[in-house]
Amino acid sequence: MKHLFTTFILTILFFSAYAQFNDTFNWKKRCSHVPDPNPKTLRYIYDWQNDNLNDYDVKFYWIDLNVSSANTYVSGNTSITAQVTAAVLDTFAFELIPEITIDSFFFNNEQYTGYTRDGNNVLYAVNPAVEGQMVTAKVYYHGAPPSGGFFAGVTHDHNGTWNKDVTWTLSEPFAAKDWFPVKQDLEDKADSAWIFLTCPSNEMAGSEGLLTNIVNLGNGQTRYEWKTHHKIDYYLLSFSVADYMDYSIYAHPDSLNGDSVLIQNFIYNDNGCLNYWKDGIDESVPILELYCNLYITYPFYDEKYGHCLTQLGGGMEHQTMTTIGGFSFHLVAHEMGHMWFGDNVTCATWQDIWVNEGFATYSDYLANENIYGWDAAQSFITGAQNNAMSQPGGSTYVPENQVYPGNEWRIFNGRLSYDKGAAIIHTLRHEIQNDSIFFHCLSQYQTQYGGSTATGEDFKNVVEDVTGKDWDYFFDQWYYGEGYPIYDFEWFYDDSVNEFHLSSTQSTSASTSLFQMLFDVKLTFDDGTDTIVRFEQTDNYNYFVSPQEKRVVDVTIDPDNWTMEKVSSLILDVSKNEEGIAYFTMSPNPATDRLNIYFSNNTGLQKTVTVYDLSGRVLLHKVTGNTKTTLDVSQLSKGTYLVQVVEKGNQLVRKLVK
Repeated sequence: MKHLFTTFILTILFFSAYAQFNDTFNWKKRCSHVPDPNPKTLRYIYDWQNDNLNDYDVKFYWIDLNVSSANTYVSGNTSITAQVTAAVLDTFAFELIPEITIDSFFFNNEQYTGYTRDGNNVLYAVNPAVEGQMVTAKVYYHGAPPSGGFFAGVTHDHNGTWNKDVTWTLSEPFAAKDWFPVKQDLEDKADSAWIFLTCPSNEMAGSEGLLTNIVNLGNGQTRYEWKTHHKIDYYLLSFSVADYMDYSIYAHPDSLNGDSVLIQNFIYNDNGCLNYWKDGIDESVPILELYCNLYITYPFYDEKYGHCLTQLGGGMEHQTMTTIGGFSFHLVAHEMGHMWFGDNVTCATWQDIWVNEGFATYSDYLANENIYGWDAAQSFITGAQNNAMSQPGGSTYVPENQVYPGNEWRIFNGRLSYDKGAAIIHTLRHEIQNDSIFFHCLSQYQTQYGGSTATGEDFKNVVEDVTGKDWDYFFDQWYYGEGYPIYDFEWFYDDSVNEFHLSSTQSTSASTSLFQMLFDVKLTFDDGTDTIVRFEQTDNYNYFVSPQEKRVVDVTIDPDNWTMEKVSSLILDVSKNEEGIAYFTMSPNPATDRLNIYFSNNTGLQKTVTVYDLSGRVLLHKVTGNTKTTLDVSQLSKGTYLVQVVEKGNQLVRKLVK
């Protein structure tokens, strides 16, 4: 809500200013990528991928590893089944960090020795395979990946409360190569995967898909065999291992007609731990059922949804088995939202991380709106909007030159990818002005790109197809552009005629010159009633007429927080037509370098514009006959000034803050 107290014209008009801003919005309730970035956690620099990785299309991963909660050490093998896409494949390439020792390598059941390295890329010369041929590479290996930091592939830690060691993986965006041979290409989803995890028999290991078998090997070791037949991106493969217990519950989405979805939770094996987290875990049920109603049926309903509890400072949306550090409502809602936005439909490039994180963040908003109610939803969205506007610039779309290993915190920028990303979707919902159509856009996007990848542009095209409207302007200003609008409003009423004057500037005008959008205005009348009127901003200065039968005594901009803007000033005046008034509006106010002055009455008469300091000293002076003029105020010191306009003996003075 952008609400300012009413101010009346006397000799000088004073304004009140309100900005939608909150420095204290806590981002640690979000994904693992969100806590304050510490460059020291980026312990090593990754290398770029070798071109030979483009010679095949991954169909199947079979990861068969020995793991333990005691450390990050892994040993075992990984098979990659793929289809050759090059005319001839004579070099098989995969990514694996040098800290992992390769014991042996097989290609189509034939063993090869000797390989070369190109940074983190391993290259084996093999007997040629031709385009379209199915091949299988199998790598035996062992080693201890470096641990620690949000973007390390494998991490070990200890929980002091429940006295449990735990080891888990986090491969997003470039760290899958820390623990298994892989092709890290977002657009090359595997058709299916098996993840077999052998661990001490007093521990349990969780992963993707269904737990198809638990094999007691008779040597103090137990193998957990997980299988998924759904398409899956490389960074969504995972394992977590600890002394766990299984607490499973079930959701019953309406669309499954009485069938259920397993929600399988591996939590620390202590009844105190279960009692502590049980209520939070149980909230998974209404959240999953809600998302099934809002989007499409849970895409992996025939396998499961689940959580593995770890010491991760947030969560990571591993497909069907989120790795999580706790069960707060926000965190569960966000990570579960990723099952649709991020896992079922995955960003095609890291530049378009918005289609993962922006929509998962908005899923959290929708869970608050539908489960906890209006007040919770308003608190959430204003927090997101405030955080997005805590700095003037930055694009939700990540520029190509900012996507590289070592710059992960730009990709997963909480202010831009998460908060502004969610605010954009909220504004789009308001622009569409029909929730049925808006949610059809989301479900159509899931249906059209499910099991695949998509970009922000793909989502825009879906919205255009569903609504039958061109949305280039919206995405250009909000998604690819930077910043947000800053408004100066002025409302005049005279009998039943109400005039509304809007002047806007942009926080980053060099990037985005206009934010064209609908916005709501709440009018409160002298009898205590109110109404909401809606306008569309089409220019940086707009003039609207809104007939009302009752006298307006208060004006509130965007009362329900649909749009993202700052209100610099809002003035409610008695009458624009008052005798002796030379009417004008100005923005931005406060000003930094330039001050725009608008004259809505195009009389064609010359107007004299003068800027004074509070002692009456003339600082700037200009004569104009135009409907708009701009003053250079960059040389003025910070402070308060008076702006006077004189036209044919009539005058008006307003207060300016620099």
